[in-house]
Amino acid sequence: MRTEHPEHALQYFIERVARRLDEQSDEAAIRRDVGALLADLVAHDDWLPASHAQPGADRYRQYLLHRDPQARFSVVSFVWGPGQATPIHDHTVWGLIGVLRGAELSQGYRFAGPSQLVPAGAPVRLEQGAVDAVSPSVGDIHRVTNAFDDRTSISIHVYGADIGAVERSVYTEDGQRRSFVSGYSPLP
Repeated sequence: MRTEHPEHALQYFIERVARRLDEQSDEAAIRRDVGALLADLVAHDDWLPASHAQPGADRYRQYLLHRDPQARFSVVSFVWGPGQATPIHDHTVWGLIGVLRGAELSQGYRFAGPSQLVPAGAPVRLEQGAVDAVSPSVGDIHRVTNAFDDRTSISIHVYGADIGAVERSVYTEDGQRRSFVSGYSPLP
């Protein structure tokens, strides 16, 4: 249920996510319930501050919107300039992606052997309003690309940790792994 005031939509969402995490520890139920909350949030494109919607000229931006004081979850806006993409990467925690503006292509990957990384099906196109999940339990390795070469796309991500502080991995096409901690983009 959305608040009547767009400027309060994010705070209302954060409060509901925190309440859900207080009540539930089952990851599948959390993904389902928080996914429904995220779908409601991204159904309306009138609440994201302009400062958290600015693309970078060189690469996508990852702006922190909220970090739970107990590090149980974080909310981040990902801003994709035309044609921008992530490297192949993992998350190591549950995550939900809701497309607020534009569209994204998500190509999942899986290991077919100890060092053989292969696509896990065809890329999935996520349109405005769509919500998708990542997690070690449902598929955690992917590459995301702005579906458009001529405009910005924005997605809102919710992760089951302070994702900017989590040690994760990026991968080459041949499965080579390199550790990284993403941090967050500075506000313009």
